[in-house]
Amino acid sequence: MIIDCDPGVDDAVGLLLAFGSPELDVRAITTVGGNVPVEKTTRNARIIRHVAGRDDVPVFAGAARPLVREPAGAGEFHGAEGLGDLEALEPDAPAADGSAVDAIVRIVMEAEPKSVALAVMGPMTNVALALRAEPRLAERLGPVVVMGGARSEGGNITASAEFNIWADPDAAAEVFASGCEMVVFGLDATHQVRATEERIAAIEAVGTPQADMAAAMVRFSQRIEREIVGWHSAPLHDPCTVAWLLKPELFRLTPCRIQVETDSDLTRGHTAVEVRVEAATARHLWAVEADGQGVFDLITGRLGGGE
Repeated sequence: MIIDCDPGVDDAVGLLLAFGSPELDVRAITTVGGNVPVEKTTRNARIIRHVAGRDDVPVFAGAARPLVREPAGAGEFHGAEGLGDLEALEPDAPAADGSAVDAIVRIVMEAEPKSVALAVMGPMTNVALALRAEPRLAERLGPVVVMGGARSEGGNITASAEFNIWADPDAAAEVFASGCEMVVFGLDATHQVRATEERIAAIEAVGTPQADMAAAMVRFSQRIEREIVGWHSAPLHDPCTVAWLLKPELFRLTPCRIQVETDSDLTRGHTAVEVRVEAATARHLWAVEADGQGVFDLITGRLGGGE
């Protein structure tokens, strides 16, 4: 698999979950500007990689800005450096030579069709650019697993738009229209995966460096969620992509067709999730239910080196 991300506190937990799961062959981490600028997301991915003891996995820097829009960050929810309260030190192992787009194209095109999954935890800029560079990716990727969008829950940036889609709606619109097989975890599902006090304490009790980092990320999210939004327990968004690859039975999906609003300022980034489709021909699957406890149990077990 390839993980395209913008770490980001919940991206960090998703990366740690992937690194702690030996059945996942993580070929590359690609970074994009999103929660914080791409220079910081690239550094953060390298920090997380180092904490996980996985400096063997290359990190490729990607797009610094959306296809059309001005960059927009979410530092208030992730900390100025993107790692919550943790100090952002420059890791020894550098980023890999070459671009994220070139890495995605090369890895997928060199592999057997449908053998490389792409987990997308941030804006879809890199993915759209990779599809522009090599349109055959759409039929070779398998699948594209996305955190983004909202339907019944409404948005977390505007009334109807979730951040990852809102940050680069033009890229998201291109990717959804590309023909890729996509599994999409919007706020409808991720809001069911809540960092309760008991779940955070279970991660803290593991005692590994990976678990300590994950717990610090989630603690930060919990505090910020209470201060800014007023919710008691923060949702854990991005790790749902990796959790589904590991244990799809933790989620219920429904076939659909997803389109993204790009023209209206009022509804920029709105995801129109149409479930009145023929299941046999639908290219998109939308997550409607998530087993929150099951996701946290999976994270806790893998950060401790267990199953």
